[in-house]
Amino acid sequence: MILAIDIGNTNMEFGVCDSQRVVATFRLGTNRDITSDEVGLFASQFFLIQGLDKSQIQDVVITSVVPQVMYSVTNAIKKYFNRTPLIVGENLPFPIANLYDNPKEVGADRLVNAVAAYQKYHAPLVIVDFGTATTFDAVDADGAYLGGAIYPGIKISMDALFQKASKLPRVELVNPGNVIGKNTVNSMQSGVIYGYVGAVKNIVELMKNSLGSETVVVATGGLSKMIGKESGVFDHIDKTLTLEGLMMLYRIYRETQEGSGR
Repeated sequence: MILAIDIGNTNMEFGVCDSQRVVATFRLGTNRDITSDEVGLFASQFFLIQGLDKSQIQDVVITSVVPQVMYSVTNAIKKYFNRTPLIVGENLPFPIANLYDNPKEVGADRLVNAVAAYQKYHAPLVIVDFGTATTFDAVDADGAYLGGAIYPGIKISMDALFQKASKLPRVELVNPGNVIGKNTVNSMQSGVIYGYVGAVKNIVELMKNSLGSETVVVATGGLSKMIGKESGVFDHIDKTLTLEGLMMLYRIYRETQEGSGR
C-alpha cells in the first residue's frame, strides 16, 4: 500500500491507496505549529480504527503548498512509518510540460491534478479545485499545463463578509433554496452561493472557449458537489483526484526507476 498526503493551506488529506484505488482517507487541520508526534499519532490512530496495518505501507508520497509543516510531516513519516517520503517537485518529478511563465510558481497540487485528470480523461481540460482558494487550471489536448486562474475560496469570501461588515453574522455555508433571501442569514447565503456559482460558470465558459468545444471540465475539493449541483458545468466531480494523481506519479516514478535498473 501507498500513503499519499496532500498538504493544503486549510487541511492535510491522507489517502491510503492500494495498487488500483484510494481505499481510505482522513483529514487533519493544517496547523503551522503541529509537531511530528501529533501527525504521527493521529495517522497511527486512524490506521488502528480502520483496521489497516501501517507496516504494509511501502512508500509515502507528499505534495504540499505549505513549507512550514513539511519538517514535522516528513519526520512523522520517518518516525512512525519508517519511510523516507517522496516529495513532489523535489525527489519526485512531474511528467508534464509546464507552460507557465515561471514554472516554479505553480502550486504542486495543481500540477498533480493536471496529471491525474489528463491520465483519466485524455482530453483538453479545465480542472476546478475548491480549496482555501479556488483554482481553475487548463490542460491542452497534448497534456501540457497551460496555466489558469486563482479565485478567493468560498469560505474566505464568507469570512471576509463577517469580519468586515459589523452587522452581518457568521452563517452556515448552505444553499438557502431561494435566491431572494427573506432574512439576513438567507440573503448572505444566497449572495455567496449563487454569486460563487456565477463566477465559476463564467470562468469555466471563458476557458472552454479558449480550449475548444471538446474540453472536459473536472471538479475536485470540498465544495465541488454543492457548486456542481447548482452550476451544471462539471462533466465529472472527482473528490480524490489529487490523491489519485499522487499514486500515478508514484507509479511512473517506480517504472522509471525499474527501467533504469536502480
